[in-house]
Amino acid sequence: MLIGTVKAARLLGISCQRVRQLLKAGRIIGAFKEGRFWRIPLTKGMPKVKAMNRGTKGTWRKRPSVAFWTIHIIKQNLDRNRKYKTNEPVIAVRQGNRVKYCHSVLIDGPSRLVYDPDNPLACGATLWIEAGADVNVRTEVFA
Repeated sequence: MLIGTVKAARLLGISCQRVRQLLKAGRIIGAFKEGRFWRIPLTKGMPKVKAMNRGTKGTWRKRPSVAFWTIHIIKQNLDRNRKYKTNEPVIAVRQGNRVKYCHSVLIDGPSRLVYDPDNPLACGATLWIEAGADVNVRTEVFA
């Protein structure tokens, strides 16, 4: 299977610009240019990046992510926005130990809504949305 730079960046957990730098340096194995676009092959579900002898070890993901996305509402921010007429982000999007706070979320793939008052999340949420690790979740913050 061949993918583009955006999907490769998402799989590796790095920016698209960094993927392009690795491509230019010839460090992504089997990648080739087709017209204006890069085509990157997957090995066991991940792009294969060559290690180099100098510098620090690469900080990209070495294997596919298995951490689910969890999305929930931050009630304290919702109440504070209502009381003080502010516009703080009220949605928390988590994958593993990474957290993004936003106003809007778009889930491109299968997901499920979970209500479990007996086993809340670490943050205390009892109602949340779960999406698989391979699902593309995009966030948006309003001004």
